[in-house]
Amino acid sequence: MSLQKSIELGRRGLMFILSSPSGAGKTTLSRQLLSRYSDAAAHETIVMSVSVTTRPKRPGEEHGRDYFFTDDEEYVRMVQAGDLLEHARVFDHHYGTPRRFVADNLSAGTDVLFDIDWQGTKQLKEKAPQEVVSVFILPPSMQELERRLRARAQDSDEVVARRMGKARAEISHWQEYDYVLVNQDLDETLSRIDAILKAERLKRTRQEGLGGFIAGL
Repeated sequence: MSLQKSIELGRRGLMFILSSPSGAGKTTLSRQLLSRYSDAAAHETIVMSVSVTTRPKRPGEEHGRDYFFTDDEEYVRMVQAGDLLEHARVFDHHYGTPRRFVADNLSAGTDVLFDIDWQGTKQLKEKAPQEVVSVFILPPSMQELERRLRARAQDSDEVVARRMGKARAEISHWQEYDYVLVNQDLDETLSRIDAILKAERLKRTRQEGLGGFIAGL
């Protein structure tokens, strides 16, 4: 019996966006998705895009892991120099995505996971529409969303009220996303996100080695 060599077709990485109102679960889902692929083969690797922000660190956050924390002056310099792939103002603070980090990973066939809002998603789609896959996560209800926000015990009643108002505005942009999921059960939602990612990786336009393989048949 002859054993055939496994065929591996090179592919370009994709920008995989998870967006949701604060408290709807995107951060937890992002961490679990990253954990699922922490020991993956090279063509299945996914890394988190670490954003630049001007907001203060929260308890437990680390510079370079959760965000690159900077001041307003440096942030403006980065915007003017074109060092940010996308940037937005959210809750009185600025956020942005370092361009070089994303470009290097996509070229290497590594997917980049984004935890950003609809503003950042719109900018990425305008700049690289063929490389973006966007997923919006909905809470099962607004009552459950408020319960989750209060359960974190990190924000005052005033901040929670602001976040609830912001959530309604963010949800109004649901039609701008490729996929929309209701996060009622975390494990089920994660499985659906995983299925989306696997299918998008197999798109013809992302398999860069396909043309050469077919030419050699």
